[in-house]
Amino acid sequence: MPRLALLLFLCLLFVEPAMAASLSTSSGSLAGASVTLARCTTAGLSVVPNFSGATVVSVTVSGLPSSCGNGTLQVTINNGSANGSGSAAIPAAGGAVTVTLGSAPALTAATQADLVIVGP
Repeated sequence: MPRLALLLFLCLLFVEPAMAASLSTSSGSLAGASVTLARCTTAGLSVVPNFSGATVVSVTVSGLPSSCGNGTLQVTINNGSANGSGSAAIPAAGGAVTVTLGSAPALTAATQADLVIVGP
């Protein structure tokens, strides 16, 4: 019986890696598919921060075309150590929107504004 157990062990030792070697692999990644989304604009937008003292309390974005109308504008201001964000509805005709930030980050030399339009 010990010989049979040894033989069975040796068979499994060589069969298991052979089975794994036959599995196909690829260099894909999680969520590897891509989808092209329509944009409501590719034009440049005007972004003007509004201050209260040395902090950014809101951002006015203008130049929004009517194709972005009825969407939602999301704005995040990041100064490297703190950020503030908010959102506002875009009028059907487009135009300008002022987004009030939930918290007011201090203005620094490296302040960054990120804009996202959701919808329409």
